[in-house]
Amino acid sequence: MATTLEVVLLYLVAAVLGVVACRSLKLPPMLGYLAVGVLIGPNALSLAGDAAGARSLAEFGVVFLMFVIGLEFNLPKLRSMRALVFGLGLSQVGLTIIGAVIGNALLVWGFTALGRAWDLTWQGAIALGAAMAMSSTAILVKLMAERLELDSEHGRRVMGVLLFQDLAVVPLLVLIPALGAGDQQLGVTLAVALAKAAALLALLLLGGQRVMRWWLTLVARRKSEELFVLNLLLVTLGLAWLTEMAGLSLALGAFVAGMLVAETEYKHQVETDIRPFHDVLLGLFFITIGMRLDWRPVIDQWLLVLLLTLLPVLAKAVLVALLARAFGASPGVAIRTGLYLAQAGEFGFVLLSLGVENQLLVGNWMSPVLAAMVLSMLLTPLIVMWSGRIVMRLSASDWMLQSVQLTAIAKKAMRTEQHVIICGYGRSGQNLARLLEREGIAYMALDLDPDRVRQAAAAGQSVVFGDAARLRSLMAAGLVRASAVVVSYPDTASALKILQLVHEHAPRVPVIVRTIDDSDLEKLREAGAAEVVPETLEGSLMLAAQALALVGVPMQRVIRITRDARDARYRLLQGHFHGADDDTVNELQQARLASVTLPAAASCVGRALQDQALHATGVQVVSMRLASGRVLVPEDAHVLAPGDTLVLSGLPEALALAEEKLLRV
Repeated sequence: MATTLEVVLLYLVAAVLGVVACRSLKLPPMLGYLAVGVLIGPNALSLAGDAAGARSLAEFGVVFLMFVIGLEFNLPKLRSMRALVFGLGLSQVGLTIIGAVIGNALLVWGFTALGRAWDLTWQGAIALGAAMAMSSTAILVKLMAERLELDSEHGRRVMGVLLFQDLAVVPLLVLIPALGAGDQQLGVTLAVALAKAAALLALLLLGGQRVMRWWLTLVARRKSEELFVLNLLLVTLGLAWLTEMAGLSLALGAFVAGMLVAETEYKHQVETDIRPFHDVLLGLFFITIGMRLDWRPVIDQWLLVLLLTLLPVLAKAVLVALLARAFGASPGVAIRTGLYLAQAGEFGFVLLSLGVENQLLVGNWMSPVLAAMVLSMLLTPLIVMWSGRIVMRLSASDWMLQSVQLTAIAKKAMRTEQHVIICGYGRSGQNLARLLEREGIAYMALDLDPDRVRQAAAAGQSVVFGDAARLRSLMAAGLVRASAVVVSYPDTASALKILQLVHEHAPRVPVIVRTIDDSDLEKLREAGAAEVVPETLEGSLMLAAQALALVGVPMQRVIRITRDARDARYRLLQGHFHGADDDTVNELQQARLASVTLPAAASCVGRALQDQALHATGVQVVSMRLASGRVLVPEDAHVLAPGDTLVLSGLPEALALAEEKLLRV
């Protein structure tokens, strides 16, 4: 018999190995937890046994999951998306459950006609339908964020449905236990449960917000992080205990606690503090779910598992697509929405487990359904990856819409040359566009927010709807004719895609990338970014400049200090390039920059940089841009090639001598 410590250590080792494996395969950690649960469970290696204590602890994972959902509950957001949330979302969940009940009734009739018994009641069909109605928020949000689709037409619809599914769990947590009371007591049990839930919610929500704000403020004034976290756990588990004492579920109280905290100014701090408890305990919950999966009936009933995987996926995809079309989506957008939402979700495991606990689903249903849900989630990345091809085959109008969109971009960019392509038209992109307009420089902006594009285009600005991370949009915007590309939003994954596309199809066009900090600096530079501008550096420089000026440092010295700091950070700003409007007297005595592009006939081509002995002339190579567009830190051993551009720093006379030496044939 394993001790408690041994069981805990086993769970931790299994969790670490499962998450590492999934991260390596770029799969959601949830699947790793389920897999190791199967492996160490009583139906496989039997390493953990059937630890009741671990299952009790895992219930708190669901508690914190519902707390986070309540924390993200946002009335203004719900109001702005009400057509998608309460129209498309409600229809999807409701019709999926109704479809499960009707399908079960047909199976009961068919099996009865064949003289065989069917062991799934209509109450069990509701619980099973509710579980299968859920989709995976964690998987879909991650995939759509990586593909820059959260603000797209289908992305907004997917998020609306996911939001309703999260909210629908609350009444389902009340409904499923009531269904376990039996046919005779169902009406009374359900009415009592709903009355209790309504009374408790009304009591907590009407007076709870003021009390919660007052209490959190009182705790925060003690300025103790430990006390704040302890209080957070007390509030979450205390309200969960209160709802359980009222005959309802722990998760419902946690959801209410999250809603109350969400209305206070401490919401973001709470999100940060609760995340470790939420992730760890939810992982433990998924491990215990995996332990319930018996692989032997899954193999014996492989045909049933396959049907339970494919039929719900196909049915949900078709249902959601038809509903999205009914709510005004174009055929292509509707099909994409259906494909994205076809899989099972993490709340499905919660509802499935609740159905088994209340004896609505007999034990032999647990393993096949659980295996089918896991398989559908594993298929999600592939379905999303192939969604474009599927939509092209099923919807000719979607191809036409994309062609019209690309034609509109190309038409607007057709007469534009040496322009700047701005990827993203948020605040940074709009400020850049204003500065370019002031200098008479043409630009073309690409953005995925249809409202922003519509308003900006109506104001006469050169912005079109398009995904800058897709080659077709960049080429339509005149990439090969552009003078520069600017990624104005801080998304490293998207920036790397854009850099790859520019490097492959227009290597001579420089790319400037905006980031939050320096964490991905080298990665972006290696991908070919001409310059990376981190917000934290620029913010700190402006903050320092204002502070120095206010404490009495002369403005000329403040400007010099900040300029020196920038020069130390930005290679391409080390010095300046001489222009006709520079002061001819002072500038002759100061170092400046000059760029020299090496022709194929130059004698230095094919030789190492150190062989040129440029330092002997008083010139320093501060930057080097290859013919491919990649910017490098100068190295003595670098062999010069045709098309390489050297950025030199030095006095005017020295620069002239160095340039003559490099261009000598």
